[in-house]
Amino acid sequence: MMNDEREPWLEELLQGGEGKMTDKQARIIAAAADLFAEKGYASSSTSEIASRAGVAEGTIFRHYKTKKDLLLTIAKPAIIKLLAPFLLREFKDVLHARYGAYEEFLRAMATNRLQFISQNKRLFKVLLQELPFHPELQQQARETLMPLVLPQLLSVIRKFQDEGSLAPLPPLTVLRLTASGIMGYILAHLVAADQNADGWDETAELEATIAFLAKGLAP
Repeated sequence: MMNDEREPWLEELLQGGEGKMTDKQARIIAAAADLFAEKGYASSSTSEIASRAGVAEGTIFRHYKTKKDLLLTIAKPAIIKLLAPFLLREFKDVLHARYGAYEEFLRAMATNRLQFISQNKRLFKVLLQELPFHPELQQQARETLMPLVLPQLLSVIRKFQDEGSLAPLPPLTVLRLTASGIMGYILAHLVAADQNADGWDETAELEATIAFLAKGLAP
């Protein structure tokens, strides 16, 4: 059965875009997003999508030539029109605030991204699962997201390096190491949440991640 609790990105996609979607199209998109997040694109069939959407399978092909077209209908606008504005809207306060130490920036960044991802889990799962396998989505992410966020992140890193509180590594290297640590924490959080894992201490895990990164990137 289709999840009626729609995430913010999906609501914007269904209500906006170029031309209003029909009710059937909206149900198809929502069902596909649910299934792609749950099972992955390759393991989701159009018959399953149709069943969950409450439409005939032929209805899908009247609107979308292939299952790949359906994926791109979800993922490309999510990157171009939804994810990029979300990143700027939700992340700009973190980027523009002043921090006394890199640890403070890391804590603000991790908390902010975790909140965003927790509100848009299906979008995050679809993009995380499918980006490595679809060059069109990779190119879209590079062209849309990187110019918006990368210069600002590198500016924060250079500021701390100029102050002598970060190792004099190439800023892109510092960013890569930082992103790996923060994403590892976020992925572990999502797995723990999905499995209701006992022993997962959110605060302790975040602080351990921040301490590890701060120590490893100290000058």
